Amino acid sequence: MYDAYSRMEVLLGKKGVNCLGSAKIAVFGLGGAGSYVVEALARCGVGSLTLVDPETVSMTNINRQLYALHTTVGQKKVQIAKERIRDIDEDILVHTYETFYNKDTAGMFDLRSYDYIVDATDTIDSKILLIEMAHRAGVPVISCMATENKINPSRFEIADISKIAKNPTVKRMRAELRKQGIRKVKVLYSREKPNKILELKRRKEAQGENGSISFVPGVAGLLIAGEVVRDILRKKYQIER
Repeated sequence: MYDAYSRMEVLLGKKGVNCLGSAKIAVFGLGGAGSYVVEALARCGVGSLTLVDPETVSMTNINRQLYALHTTVGQKKVQIAKERIRDIDEDILVHTYETFYNKDTAGMFDLRSYDYIVDATDTIDSKILLIEMAHRAGVPVISCMATENKINPSRFEIADISKIAKNPTVKRMRAELRKQGIRKVKVLYSREKPNKILELKRRKEAQGENGSISFVPGVAGLLIAGEVVRDILRKKYQIER
């Protein structure tokens, strides 16, 4: 009899479906990319999802974030996500935290309890701290670089942070992580080159606000989810995909 994961079982086999069903993944940040990471992981039947985000949906989220609708403006993102996951698979364990990840809140999380950690937070300090703590816990982590001011999602790439050049955010993160002895971190970034003329015009007209469009962050989130699933199948359960 067909069920929600029967098509996935054709692709991965029963062992693959079962191993994803026992996986525990934490996603920090439920914005444009993070919301799509969670969606894809839930539809893969991941057994346990921990969702961390302090924000409510705003009108400016509607153009790119999965949970943002006129009817959800003002609601907590983690609660919307939890209800949506329940409607996909009520057997998925969902833990929610309405908080930022920083030095004051890091103690709330035992990162050793997760099989994988996704960093989709907005601030560099949070990213660096989360990567440091994941490294100490011995848990794999993937970090999403900014998807703002991008219009070509085909330029996204997943690579080790040491291989990425001409990216100011990556450069700062790399320098800070090296101080902690961390040299290898998997990140998603864009190889799209900025249009300098449009960039100057945007900054002048938008007064420094970042631009975004519907299809870019979602692609980033789905690419990250795919990488996480393949890593779990390959590394933890020795299933080659």
